[in-house]
Amino acid sequence: MHTSPAVHAVLWDMDGTLVDTEPYWFRAERELLAAFSIPWSDGQAAELVGCALPETARVLQRAGADLPVRAIVDGLVDSVVTQVRQAVPWRPGARELLGELAAADVPCALVTMSERPLADEIDRLLPTGTFRFLITGDMVINGKPHPEPYLRAVETLGDDLGAPLDPARIVAIEDSLPGLASARAAGVVTLGVPNVVPLPENPGHTLWPTLAGRSIADLNDLVCPN
Repeated sequence: MHTSPAVHAVLWDMDGTLVDTEPYWFRAERELLAAFSIPWSDGQAAELVGCALPETARVLQRAGADLPVRAIVDGLVDSVVTQVRQAVPWRPGARELLGELAAADVPCALVTMSERPLADEIDRLLPTGTFRFLITGDMVINGKPHPEPYLRAVETLGDDLGAPLDPARIVAIEDSLPGLASARAAGVVTLGVPNVVPLPENPGHTLWPTLAGRSIADLNDLVCPN
């Protein structure tokens, strides 16, 4: 007898959660500022993990990058796309869990503050239909930590499936503080998997050290705890 999973959908962050591209962003920021003879440390870059790209660009402007916000964002995205085309650093367990979700017909969507060109690069490397749709940073007015990206994903899922979904049965997987805040504010079940930035304990989210070895059964436990 087939039993439908308790989790009705999974929303995935990309950078740092699905792929370990944070070092690529660090390099892009460092090289952009180096053109203005400005040093940039990994510690400074880590403070921007999970932020919307326009906000990152404004921080780099304040650091001394004499470029418009749009030019900074385009330069960063182009750099990371180039690096991804050379090597894709998948996070442990991410593709395996995605495959299990697909086999069980649990819909997934990508919710990232990266812009469409980079999200498309990652999406095309996965089996067709892995993600029903992508919500990218250039599609929203308010980026993470605002709830808009996840609220839009929940609404789009409902439209796509022909019926509203209960946010309490939707899991968002994140690796950053802005991402966790965005997902919590949208009312979905929030799972943090730390990567570059440590994540604090919080009653509003669950922390797993890795996705490796995790399964749909574990996600079901998040939405229907024993």
